[in-house]
Amino acid sequence: MGVYYTEFLRKVSQGNKGLAILIDPEKFRVNETALFLKKIPKETTHLFVGGSTVHNGETKAVVTALKQHTNLPVILFPGDHSQITPEADALLFLSLLSGRNAEYLVGQQVKSIARLKEWELEIIPTGYLLIDGGNESAVARVSDTQPMPQEDIELIVHTALAGEYMGAKVIYLEAGSGALTPVSFTVIKTVVGAVSIPVIVGGGIRTETQKQEAYNAGAAMVVIGTAFEE
Repeated sequence: MGVYYTEFLRKVSQGNKGLAILIDPEKFRVNETALFLKKIPKETTHLFVGGSTVHNGETKAVVTALKQHTNLPVILFPGDHSQITPEADALLFLSLLSGRNAEYLVGQQVKSIARLKEWELEIIPTGYLLIDGGNESAVARVSDTQPMPQEDIELIVHTALAGEYMGAKVIYLEAGSGALTPVSFTVIKTVVGAVSIPVIVGGGIRTETQKQEAYNAGAAMVVIGTAFEE
């Protein structure tokens, strides 16, 4: 296991909760990096970088700027293989388990291997589940997949367990950027109770109450993106 994942597990075992700020390179102003970092919450533990659609070179520019101004781990959360850059500290190697589109189950991953073999980028296998957040997310649109209904808890749990059994080191429950409804307490709690790996939760979390509810349900890390941008 890599340095960043091992440190994450250590903090989880101690009961510490993670908070990641998700940065979409298309919406980020590189020349305001220092100002941006001054505004993020003091309890921020990680910076995630990625988006559903990002132009070539934008991710690298954002990661490089962040690394010049902070010691926080910068983790790639890519929408496709073109967003991967060696300047980051680690990569969430996502497999979109909630859909049945082979391109996002394994196709994009295969396309990234030629470069990943040459880079010293920590790779964290991640089972990615898109959960219905009440609106059409960019992830659903780009990946041409449907989110999982929040009421179908058994299917969500079985999918998360399938991800763990296939080797995922993290399960990511995602309601989608700008979701009207975040992943529910019940879904988070049930998944956390079923798997033996950390669960990350993001999408639609806009308030301190919603963040704490995700933590109370057992989320090891909460990811906030759109709410912070606004």
